[in-house]
Amino acid sequence: MEALIETTGGQFPAHTYLLDGTTLVAYIKVGTKEPFYFKNGIKNFDKRGRQFQKTASSAFKTKIDTALIEVKGSKGSSYFVNKEEKTCTCPGYTFRGACKHVAEIG
Repeated sequence: MEALIETTGGQFPAHTYLLDGTTLVAYIKVGTKEPFYFKNGIKNFDKRGRQFQKTASSAFKTKIDTALIEVKGSKGSSYFVNKEEKTCTCPGYTFRGACKHVAEIG
């Protein structure tokens, strides 16, 4: 899990977000201290066109056990393997439906 604070400015307020891979689990509105947890999370949270800065996740008092494991690809890229669903975010899994990362976690 990673906590990010938005630094884009303009139309995007500086909320703090808690992400589990690409799933938005919770956020804290700017000016408040209480986090709002989503019941099911928002999948594929899009960070394109926005700027974020990593922050400490201690503001989120969560006991959510993540099913995602971060793995490094052969060319240095980071991918996430969901150990419960046996899926991966790498291009190999996207095209073939199987990859070495899922087999390694197996």
